[in-house]
Amino acid sequence: MTSVMPRSKAAPAPFTGDTKQLERRLAKAKTSLILEHPFVGTIALNMRFEITEDVPTAATNGKCIKFNPSFIDPLCDEQLKFLVGHECFHPMFEHNYRRGGRDHGKWNRACDYVINHHLVEERIGKFIDGGCLDPNIFKAGGGSSDGIYNILPDEGGDEGGEAYDDCEDGGDTPAEQAQAQAEMKVSVAQAAQAAKMMGKLSANMERLVSEVLSPKVNWVDVLRHFMQRATTNERSYARPNRRFFSRGHYLPGPSGQTMGPLVFAVDCSGSITAQQIAQAAGEVSAVFEDFEPAALHVVYFDSEVCHYDTFERGEEPTIKPHGGGGTAFSPVFRHIAEHDIEPSACVFLTDLYCSDFGPEPDYPVLWVSDGADEAPFGEVVKWG
Repeated sequence: MTSVMPRSKAAPAPFTGDTKQLERRLAKAKTSLILEHPFVGTIALNMRFEITEDVPTAATNGKCIKFNPSFIDPLCDEQLKFLVGHECFHPMFEHNYRRGGRDHGKWNRACDYVINHHLVEERIGKFIDGGCLDPNIFKAGGGSSDGIYNILPDEGGDEGGEAYDDCEDGGDTPAEQAQAQAEMKVSVAQAAQAAKMMGKLSANMERLVSEVLSPKVNWVDVLRHFMQRATTNERSYARPNRRFFSRGHYLPGPSGQTMGPLVFAVDCSGSITAQQIAQAAGEVSAVFEDFEPAALHVVYFDSEVCHYDTFERGEEPTIKPHGGGGTAFSPVFRHIAEHDIEPSACVFLTDLYCSDFGPEPDYPVLWVSDGADEAPFGEVVKWG
């Protein structure tokens, strides 16, 4: 994960200075962090430093931090301390392990906005001009890399300068990344304990550590896992295409990446606020754009289906509530069956206060709940 501060696609001039002097300065920055900000310093202590011209500024994969000598040479000691802290925060926030299929540069920018905000708040070193720092973007994205990613434009915008695509994942395979992520959690817990013993763990950092060690489940991440599981170009008779049953044909259906339709069911009985629906609409639109399911079916329901819209690939979905009566879930499943929709997943936005679920369908169901936390089938994830 790059620091990209400041961002430039132009390669720095070859370094002709004293590399040994830079190594001593980096060691000094690490020592200063251990004494002044022991939480960050302890994480830095467990990471290898390397001076190389292979990166334009600085980068990390969670185990090693690479520094371009031409970039760090003109930095003052406080800026160098900021840069070391910045790179340590990437694996601490698990940025190296959960990018997934998101755009490298855009994900990196989103992560930088989060890190730089907290470094400035904690007064760790001196911010390097040209980096990603904007309290309005931080707030609009909910203070999270995932939220900021969703509101940032694609590469080429001028809100944070130009970015180069140099993000380093924390492993070549999901298993390697999961292992590195688990190891980093141990390092974060040890670093927090060390800082606490020295009386130098701020309330803000303690909160952030708690979120890292005991994260809330993000329903959007769960939805993405649903879609990833449902993504394959293979077809199988194990899940036949029901669309052709009435014509006497028994044909194979998608075994789960052809990306079938996605159904998004919105509870309009009054239990979900307009603000929540607007937020969910943005998240579902992002998933629709990223995974390109065959279609997005938006079903509005209370005690019956009040309204529904269908959006094809390339269309911009609009989601706004309809209806306002009681609550029943079975009409949604009947609607899906009656319209021959074979969804890769069906997502309900509801408070789950209802007993009319109907029979369990043969496709994944995700209940995003603002109320109850149990359902007779499917997976329940709490809102927020």
